[in-house]
Amino acid sequence: MSPGGNPYTEHAPVSHARAMEEAAARERKRPREGDAAPSAAAAAAGKPQYVYLPIADALKAPGARVYLFAAVSEIGATVRSRGTDFTLTLRIADQSRPAGISVTFFADNTALLPCVKSSGDVISLHNVVITMHGEFFVTFNKKFSSFALFEGKVSTECSPYQTSMKYHGTRYDNELLTQMRMWLAYNPPGLKDLELQLRSLKSDTTFDLVCKVLHVHEKKGEWIFYVWDGTDAPAAEFQAISDAEAVESSPLYLEEAPLPREVLCTMPCVGTVLRIFANRYLKEVFHLQKNIYWARFCNITCKQEFGIWKGILLTSSRVRLLSHEDGSVVDRLKMYDSRITDKVHRQPIASLPEASNIADIEYETIGYTTLMESLTHEQVTHKFKTLVRVVAAYPCRASELRLLMTGSYCLRLTLEDPTARIHAYVHKDDGAKFFGGFLSAEALIKKMNKLLGIPEEDEEGAPLTRNPPWIWCCLKSYCLDKNDPWGSRRYRIFATEIRD
Repeated sequence: MSPGGNPYTEHAPVSHARAMEEAAARERKRPREGDAAPSAAAAAAGKPQYVYLPIADALKAPGARVYLFAAVSEIGATVRSRGTDFTLTLRIADQSRPAGISVTFFADNTALLPCVKSSGDVISLHNVVITMHGEFFVTFNKKFSSFALFEGKVSTECSPYQTSMKYHGTRYDNELLTQMRMWLAYNPPGLKDLELQLRSLKSDTTFDLVCKVLHVHEKKGEWIFYVWDGTDAPAAEFQAISDAEAVESSPLYLEEAPLPREVLCTMPCVGTVLRIFANRYLKEVFHLQKNIYWARFCNITCKQEFGIWKGILLTSSRVRLLSHEDGSVVDRLKMYDSRITDKVHRQPIASLPEASNIADIEYETIGYTTLMESLTHEQVTHKFKTLVRVVAAYPCRASELRLLMTGSYCLRLTLEDPTARIHAYVHKDDGAKFFGGFLSAEALIKKMNKLLGIPEEDEEGAPLTRNPPWIWCCLKSYCLDKNDPWGSRRYRIFATEIRD
């Protein structure tokens, strides 16, 4: 059958109209407690006990019990109903209704609910009721409905990986499954052209993001989701304003909602952790707080503030839970596993093929460490080599930098890599070493501009943006208060020299 063929009309023994009439007749004759299971003899004889309807046709018979064979396009969260049951909502789709329809399941315990491995898997539903309450949806009744779940990949076997107790298949199931898989191969669930990874973020566009939710924080009615997919968000360009104060103050990632150390230590050490902000409560929050779920954030947007990416949930945004076996999740985990096994690709992707050569360091042989690896290091004090950008400096005026040379000032630089942003200090006795000698004010400003990515003015005037280069530097951590070592930890730049 061609990918565009209808998997129902070619195998159903009766027409759609007749099937709906028979479904309605069965409904009128059916006892209240539900149908008896088909006999083993009838099943063995291969008699078509059930007629699967396309979703669009099933919607023409509200109130009737119908049989559906469809793809799972969205997976909802399992929650407790207003009574004693647990409930789960899936969205299913087929060729007749690609936009899909919701199916609500009820069960005495969560083990009896469908456990969908991946969006794009196939579900067979027996004796479900088409209901209309504002819009059409399907209701699965725990007393008489049944289901079976199959993998959606073309290459997998045809046996279901989960069935409910009352489920009995038909001889047409394998053929319908094969055709549904063929349709899915050309029509995968979700809008893949709107799906981005963190490495492809774009400001002021709407997109879907598949990511792992690492932490959820609530502050004054605003929810912050810390999410990650193993890739690096694009390095930002900054406005190049002539006023020196524009590069003196640059906030850190965690200043708005500082995370406890025990939470920080659960963050991955490679790849960007993006904060997504929501001004409303989501029912999926309970599940996402457990730091085990992947999710699809649908129709979200993002922007940059001070060079830090910030995701935003819109009124039209939705969140869908994903299994670890979901195809999109598996793809991302494979990419991440491949990345962390390669020493070069553990480094910031934006710094490749090689970092800027404007800095020399004395400890070339020691291994590379991300800023997040240092922040979550088991010891307060340690030394390491890292690859960062200098996004801000204080002070950065020529007169004050000259005082640094005399030991009257220390210099605070704001360093960032894809995993974190920190302040690091050039101590007053290291100033001459860092800048490569006792320099004139003009030479100091030239080096500082190079660090901050401020290009030299041309005939057209001052540049509009600055793009700090990636540099290697050596850092050591220390604490100011032995009674509060983690709270008073600071970073110091050492064994690093800026070239001419």
